[in-house]
Parts: sequence; structure tokens; C-alpha cells
Amino acid sequence: MRLHRLRITAFGPFAEPQEIDFDALSGAGIFLLHGPTGAGKTSVLDAVCYALYGSVPGPRQAPGTSLRSDHADAGTPTEVTLELTAGGRRLEITRRPEQDRPKKRGTGTTKDKAQSRLREYDGERWLALSRSHQEIGEEIEQLLGMSREQFCQVVLLPQGEFAKFLRADEAARGRLLGRLFDTRRFAAVETLLAERRRAAEAKVRTGDEKVLGIAQRLAQAAGDSADLRAWPLPGHQPGDPGLAGAVRAWAAVARCAARERLTVTEYALAAVEGRHAAARRAAEEARELDRLQRRHAETARRAALLAEAEPERDRVRALLDRARRGALVAPALELRGAASAARLSAAHAEAAARAELPPALAEAGTEQLSAVEQRLREDLGALGAAQRSEQRSAEIGRERATLEREARDAEEQLRESADWLARWEATRTALAERVDAAQQAATLAEQLAGRLEPARMHLNASRRRDALEADAQRAEGELLSVREESTAARERWLELKEARLRGIAAELAEALVAGEACTVCGSAEHPAPARPAPGHVDRAAEDAAHARYEQAEERRAAVERKLAAVQEARAEAAAAAGESGTEELLALTSDLSSRHAAAHAAAAGLHAARERLARAEREHAVRSSDRLDAERRAAARASRRETLDQEQASLEAELAHVRGDAPTVAARARILEDRVRMVTGAAAALRRAEVTAARLKEADDQLADAAFKAGFDTTEAAADAVLPDYERTALQHRLDAWQAEEAMLADRRGERDTAAAAALPPADPDTAEAGAERAAARLRTAGSAFDAARVRCAELDRLSRQAEQELRALGPLREAYDRVARLAGLTAGTSADNERKMRLEAYVLAARLEQVAAAATVRLLRMSGGRYTLVHSDAKASGRGRSGLGLHVVDAWTGSERDTATLSGGETFFASLALALGLADVVTDEAGGMRLDTLFIDEGFGSLDDQALDEVLDVLDSLRERDRSVGIVSHVADLRTRVQAQLEIVKQRGGSVVRHRSPALTD
Repeated sequence: MRLHRLRITAFGPFAEPQEIDFDALSGAGIFLLHGPTGAGKTSVLDAVCYALYGSVPGPRQAPGTSLRSDHADAGTPTEVTLELTAGGRRLEITRRPEQDRPKKRGTGTTKDKAQSRLREYDGERWLALSRSHQEIGEEIEQLLGMSREQFCQVVLLPQGEFAKFLRADEAARGRLLGRLFDTRRFAAVETLLAERRRAAEAKVRTGDEKVLGIAQRLAQAAGDSADLRAWPLPGHQPGDPGLAGAVRAWAAVARCAARERLTVTEYALAAVEGRHAAARRAAEEARELDRLQRRHAETARRAALLAEAEPERDRVRALLDRARRGALVAPALELRGAASAARLSAAHAEAAARAELPPALAEAGTEQLSAVEQRLREDLGALGAAQRSEQRSAEIGRERATLEREARDAEEQLRESADWLARWEATRTALAERVDAAQQAATLAEQLAGRLEPARMHLNASRRRDALEADAQRAEGELLSVREESTAARERWLELKEARLRGIAAELAEALVAGEACTVCGSAEHPAPARPAPGHVDRAAEDAAHARYEQAEERRAAVERKLAAVQEARAEAAAAAGESGTEELLALTSDLSSRHAAAHAAAAGLHAARERLARAEREHAVRSSDRLDAERRAAARASRRETLDQEQASLEAELAHVRGDAPTVAARARILEDRVRMVTGAAAALRRAEVTAARLKEADDQLADAAFKAGFDTTEAAADAVLPDYERTALQHRLDAWQAEEAMLADRRGERDTAAAAALPPADPDTAEAGAERAAARLRTAGSAFDAARVRCAELDRLSRQAEQELRALGPLREAYDRVARLAGLTAGTSADNERKMRLEAYVLAARLEQVAAAATVRLLRMSGGRYTLVHSDAKASGRGRSGLGLHVVDAWTGSERDTATLSGGETFFASLALALGLADVVTDEAGGMRLDTLFIDEGFGSLDDQALDEVLDVLDSLRERDRSVGIVSHVADLRTRVQAQLEIVKQRGGSVVRHRSPALTD
């Protein structure tokens, strides 16, 4: 992977578009990114990571964190474009995060969704590949062979993450190496074997479960006929090799027991069938004899009852004959009863009607009452016109009352409007003054707001300046202290080093061995070896003093960086605060704030004052118009009242003559209507009385003639003989029943078998039936036992054959499972044959890690002055852990091998740098591996002394031999003179800018 060009717009601290040419910077092999704190050095690396993966490293991608520059114009979109070569393909990635932009119409902002674009250069033009975030992410991750976190550990080493890969555990290290070296085929072999093992195990378990299921069905079919002591289920589970033999043996026992049970039940069934047939015949004979004896007894009883009912039969015959003759007179009787009831009702109605008539008409006939009715109806018709006149007079009264009420309301409204219009001029003047005052306050508030914001900015800057001044003083004091501490530590180290050199002869003499040549003079004789002087300084004391000196130097460098940052921030705050003091700025800000608040409060009522003035003007126009309308309506009401008074006087004069002594025309009409109804009712009652008397006389004549013809002496005797239809029907039914009973008894007396059965002793059918039922129950029990035994034998034979088929099919499956399980356990590191518990992929990666450690050692020896060597460790992990991807460091000074976590800060830096470079070499040399041509190192050089820094730069400079470049992000001042290709980040008030300095580029 090689980076070519990066374009940044409105990203992080960069407001304006910036372009970085990595091709020109990488020409020297090493290039430097430097600039003041907060300028945006790390933001350049963030932009590279965001272009590749759509997110920035580590905590800078926290929720709520915006990638957009606060200095950028609102209309400039945030965008990052990166050109790179990966996998032999020239690609261009463009990304825009989700961001707000001004609306094209109106005010406010709208949110644009995140966008991504991937293009590829085919040698002539750029071809669009995708605009999908997911597709682009998958394509880039597949080409680079690394996730974002792995990219930050191997290629982009940010602050605080530098040594994570060096100190990573074996699992994390294995995931990264697996992606870089493309060992997916070995992992696929592990997965394939594991899947085949699970599939084979599932088949074996399925077969065992089928066999156990058949065994359970065998047990259910066998019931209590098998020896349960041989039952296979309690001692065998799926996967047990002894399951097949146990199932076969138990099935054989169950089949033998079932066949013996079948033979026994067959003999028992034959014996019970004979006893049941004899009992069934005896029960049928007893039931038939009992039926004939009971039939004979019933016939004798019913004949006696029929003889006792003979007198009643004669009486019923006589009643039926008399009722048949009475039915001939019944119509005439009904007609005479109806005529008599109608005559009585008409007589009562006539008496009541005459009682209501006046004395003059009490004895009047029908014609006289009809004439009176005609005269009253004529008088009632003449009252119709008078009623309409009376209604009109009432309407006029109501209309005059409404006019009076409207007149009073109009007068009150006119008085209220006149008072309001009289105050109009004063009201309008007061409201206009309020509008003018609020307008002036709004203008003042705008002026004060323009002065208040700069004053607040100056006040905050002044406070920050004062706080930073105190911080700078403390930092200067701390720097003086650590400098003195560093100087003292250096002097102490040099003193001990010089003292050791003075006594080095004694130290060398301790290593002399009699008979072996001296490493200094070469002599094998050592006549007078030197002895350690009092207070001799050994190597351990010198190393301890040197370590204390290095720690003091690290503290000094840290304090210097802190002081520089504080001084730079103080200068910025002083420039922003100006010449005024904090107290003066505070007083000015407080005064402006109070005046602005007062003006703003007064201006807040401007809109309300304008609204009140507008409402008052509209109300004035409405009231003026209403007053004119009210005067016109008052004149119209007066004219209408005069017209109504004249009409009502004329109507009242006419009505006084028509009413007479009644209070109203309606009351007079009700009196006449009551008289008409009274006369009409009396005339109708007289006519009904005359008609009903004639009908009654005619009905008496018809009844006497009918009674004589039916054979009755009087009409009263005929009336007594009449019976209702239901009574005649009941009597006839009784007579018919007696006749049918007599015929049936005659038939039964002729039956011979009934008479013969009556001569025999009484039958006992219940006892015979009980015996038959007991025989039937024994037959059913024997039949059920036989059927169950026969079905059990057939089912056991069928299940035994099925179990044998399943067991034969299970043998090859179990052999296949044993083979694949051994292979899967060996490749997964879980088998006992795999002593170090190494998975197949881990075994391959261990070889690659050994190559990486060898390649890293070449550079680490140069960086550490020949002291440290990185070695791969495949030591067996403790507990259940896996082995194969351990990484240790060998100290040549002590000859011991120890964990990489024991290295100091500077040692960890160049050890992890050497490991990253070695990893890049091995990945590049590996067939099918991803070539890593560009690396970035963010900080860490400040922990190196001058000699270590030279050695690290020499190693980095040697990368040009492999056409590789390294970008260094650092504050170390010495690097600016040692590295020619530089990218400087300049911090400005309107946003940071980049400046190139390299053999190929100029500012």
C-alpha cells in the first residue's frame, strides 16, 4: 500500500482546502510532520484513516465528536479525498461525513447525509466503482487485509497506541497476522474439519437416538412380558459403543417371552368361548318364558277393568245422543244472546245521552236533535275569521315589545360609543409614544450587543492570559528544579562511570581463569591480578545511575514541552485580550451587559405596542361606522311603532263584538264545539236503541222454531242440552277406546303359547342374564389378552428388524466419526496428541511470527546498540491457554530472555518500531501478502537520547533500499535539521494550513 495524494476541506483545524503530495514527501524515504500543539498534525493521520475506513482512530471517534472544522464557512462542505495504490490498483476514495448546511431557500440549516465515492484509474481515465459505504468499506478492507484497529497498529501508529501490537496478547496478535498473511485457507481447513466432525457426530448421535427410540418402543410393546433387568436404556446413552449389543440381547429376550404369552392366551380363549355360548342360550330362553307369562297376566287384568266400566259406557252413550240434538239449536241460541246484549247496551247509552241534554231537549226526538246540531255548526264556522284577527293582534303586541327592547339597547350602545370616541385622541397619542419608546430601545439594544460580544471575548482572553501566566510561572519553577535534578543525575552518573573506569582492571581481573588467555594482554599467566579498591563502582551501580539520569532527562523534556505549550497559549491569549486589564474589562462588560439587558427588556414590548395601536385604530373606525348605523335604525323603529298601533286598535274593536261573554275567540269556539258533540252523541244513541229492539224480537222467534224441530219442549231445555265441541270429542274418544280394548282382549284369548306358558312355573330372567354377562366378561378378557399377545409378538418382530437395520447402518458412521474427530482435535489443538495445544492456523502463523521477529531483530540490534533481540516463543501456555504466538526480548547484556512489557519507554519505542518494520518486510515478501510501502509514526522520539535517535534514523533511512517511506510526527527540534522532507502545519486564527519543504516541492 502506497499513499499518493491527500486533499482535505473543512476537516478538523483545516478550514480552507489543503493538498498533501505524499509522492514528493516520500522521495527521501523519511519525511517529518511538525507544527505547534493543536495545529493539526494528528488530524492529517485522522484524515488518512477516515478516507480509508470512514472513521478516525480511537477516542477521537467518540459519540458527539464532529469532524467538521469550526473555522470553515457554512457553505463549504467537509470532504476528504485520498489517492493510493493497493493490490496493484490505483484508487481514489472520497468521503463526506453527515453535516449541516444552509438551506437553499429560506433561513436555517438542513442535514446532508454521509457520502462515499470510490474510483479506479485504468491508465487513461478514472472509472466510478461504487457509492455504497458498505461496499467501499469491504473493498478497502479486503485490499489492505486489515481492519481500522489493525491499520492503526501496523501502519498508522497514533499517540498512546504505539506499542499495543508489541504487548498484545496471543489472540489479538493472531487475528492481525491472520489478516496480513492470508492464512484463511488454514483456518478454513480447521473449520471444515470441525464442521465435518460435528456433522459426523450429529449423524452418529441421530443414529443412536433412533436406536434408543426403537428400544423405547420395544419396551412399550413388550410391556411386562420382558425381563427388565436386561433393559439397555439406564446404562447406555447416545454414543455408547456397547449400545448395539445390549439392544440386540434385550430384544431377543422380549420376543421369546411374548411368544410364550401368546400360546397360553390362545388355550384360555378356546375354553371361555364354550362356556359363554351355553350361558347365552339359557338367558334367551328365560327371557322368552317371562315375556309370555307377563302377557297372560296383563290380559286378565285388563278384561276385569273393562267389565267394571260397563255402566259408565251407557251413560256416555246417552250424553252423546242428547248433545247431538242440542247442537242443532246452538246457532239460534247464539244469535238471540248477541241481540239481547246489543239491546241492553243501546238502552244504557240512550239514558246517559239524554241526561247531558238541557231540559228543553230532554224529551226531544231524533229529527229535533239533528236540526239543533245543524244550527250550532253554522255558528262555529263563523268564528274562523275572528280567530285569525285575534292571532294578528297578539303578534303586533310581541313585535312592539321587541322594538322597545331594541330601542333601549341601541341607546345604551350609543352612549358607550360616544364616551369611547371622546377619549380617542388621548388614547392614540399614548399608544404612539409607547411604540416610539420601544423602537428607540431596540436600536440601542442592537448597538450594545455589537459592543458586548467583543468585550466578553477580550474578558475571557484576559482571564485565560492571567491563568496561563500563573501556569507558566509554576512551569518555569518546575523546569528549573528538574534541570537541576537532571544536571545532578548526569554529574553523578559521569562520576560513577569515571570511578568504574579507574577500577576497570579489578573488574577484568575477576573474569580471569587460570590457564586461559587474558582478553587484554593475551597472556595465560596472571601473576598479580588487580584487586577492587575500597568504594569500587561496579556495572550495576553505573547502570542504575544512568537510568536515573535518563528518567530525569525524560522529566525535563516533558516539563519543557509543557512550558512551551503554556507560553504559546499565553501569547495567543494576550494577543486576543489586548492592552486592558482584567478588572477594567470586567467593569466594561458588566456595564454593557446591564445596559443591554435593560434595552432588550424595553425593546421586547415593541411588537405588542404596535399591535395595541393597530387594534385601537381598527376599533375607532368600527365604532364610528356603528354610530351612524344606530341612528338610522332608531328612526325606522319609530315609524314602525306608529303603524302597528293603528292596526291593533282596529282589530280590537272587531273582536269585542265576536267574543261575547267569552274571554277570547278560542274560548267561544270551544263552548260551541262542546255543544255540537253533546247533541250529535244523543241523536246517535237514540238511533242505536231503535235498531237493537227490532233485532231482539226477530231472534226470539227464530229460537222457538229451532227448539221445537229438535224435539225439545222449551227453549230452556234445548239450552241445557248444548255441550261444547271439546266435551263431545272427549266423550267420543272414551267410547272408541272401550271398543278397541274389547277387540284386543278377544285376540289375546285365542293365543295358545301364552296359555301354555301361564301353566309353567314363574321364570327368573335376571339370574340367567347375570350368568351370561359374567361369561361375556370372561370372554372379552380372554380375547383381549390373546389379541394383545398376538399384536405384541408382531410389533416386537417388526421393531427388532428395524433396530437391526439401524444398527447395521450405524457402524460405518461411527468409524467415519472416529477418523474425522481425531483430525479435527489435532488441528484445533484440543487433542492429547497436540502437546502444545496449537491450532493449525496458529502453527502457520507461528512460523510467520518467527520470520517477523528475525526481520525486526536486524533493525532492533542497530537501534539498541546490539543489546536487544526479538525472539518468537512457542512455549506451552498455562492452564487451558493456547501456544505458538508468544514474543520475548533477549537482553545481550544479561543473557536473559524476558517479556516485552519489561522494556522502558524508549526501549519500547524502538522495539515496537523495529517490529512494525519487520512485519512490513515479511508481509511484503510473503507471496500473496499485502505490500506496506508507507508507515506513519506519531510521537515517541522524545523518549530517545541523541545516540538512540541517530540509530533509529539510520534504520529508517535504510528503508529507501526497499522503496518504502516513513512519516514521522514529532515535536523534537533535532528532527527538523536531520530530516529534509518536511510537512509543516501552521496554526492560524482562521484555520491551519500546510507547507511543504522537500527536494521536489517548495512553499
